[in-house]
Amino acid sequence: MEMASQDIPLDKSYPSKLRSDEEVTLVARVAGFLEERKFEPGDMVEKGDSLYSIEPDLYQATVAQRQADLESAKAELARAQSDAQRYEQLLNQNSVSRQQYDQALADRNVARASVAQAEAALRSARLDLGYADVTAPVSGQIGLSEVNVGNLVNSGTELATITPLDPLEVRFQMPQADASALRRQLNDQPDSEIGASLELNSGISTLQGQLDFLGSRVSEGTGTVQAEASFANPDGAALPGQFARISLEGLKRFDVLAVPEIAVTQGLMGPQVFVLDEDDVARAQTVQLGELAGPWQILLDGVQPGDRVVVGDPAGLQPGTPIDPQSFDGDAEALMAGQDQSGGSGQATEAGGQPSSNEEGSAPAEEGAE
Repeated sequence: MEMASQDIPLDKSYPSKLRSDEEVTLVARVAGFLEERKFEPGDMVEKGDSLYSIEPDLYQATVAQRQADLESAKAELARAQSDAQRYEQLLNQNSVSRQQYDQALADRNVARASVAQAEAALRSARLDLGYADVTAPVSGQIGLSEVNVGNLVNSGTELATITPLDPLEVRFQMPQADASALRRQLNDQPDSEIGASLELNSGISTLQGQLDFLGSRVSEGTGTVQAEASFANPDGAALPGQFARISLEGLKRFDVLAVPEIAVTQGLMGPQVFVLDEDDVARAQTVQLGELAGPWQILLDGVQPGDRVVVGDPAGLQPGTPIDPQSFDGDAEALMAGQDQSGGSGQATEAGGQPSSNEEGSAPAEEGAE
């Protein structure tokens, strides 16, 4: 294989915990006796559905009282305005004192304030009446009721929890190096192009989604960056609080040198590959390994573009062995599968063609083919 920079797709997965960001706990916002529960635990409820009733007649009566107070205040304001107008005319005729006129204006202002106060009290009473009918703020599955019908509840008493199941949000931690590489990749493409799959029940079922968020800071405690993906979950196959593994799809390393994993062996100086010189003789070359991306091993150092690397099974190959090079088609997965089927025997190859062998299925030993 002639080394050349290429884009290598990654196969990355991370442990994660499922959550529902829109989960809400219903609480009573008014005090009173719980008169009615309008659902069964475990029901799917829709946003706006009526769930509990807390003494609505009491709060309806309060609204009526506040409405009457407002009407009385408005009547008083009308009388005070009429008096102020009359006193203004009498003042112009010098029939009343300035003090009497000022008192009439003050009474009118007090009456206006009383109307505003009554209007505010009516709005508050109507709000309480609305709170007496507890409705669902989101759609989802409702849990067990925390309070039985007939009990007295106070403002702030927890009633039940509603958990939306579709979609589900998954938060997970990415190693700093992965997050930094992904951030560079996202500079050239939207995060919506980074797909995600969620493995449930030991791989029995999966959900498909996409990356929604990548954090902007590294946790001091773990050295990781928080990320989040969302998944459609129409059948409720996954539940919040469940642990699962998330795999990101569309991750790549750009402009890297890589060889099929089988080409890397362990030498005296560490990981190595066999490189052919201009006479097609194999030479061991120590390399620095990067990430493993499926069947590909990314190399950080030790080889240069244009180097010819033996990517067949190097078992038994020694430095100085002459090689009859055969071209590699670039399909690392097929190469790895072929090695597994043949029990480890392989071929030396070079970029630009198909792997081949002699008629007996193996290269002549004297030519050093691997």
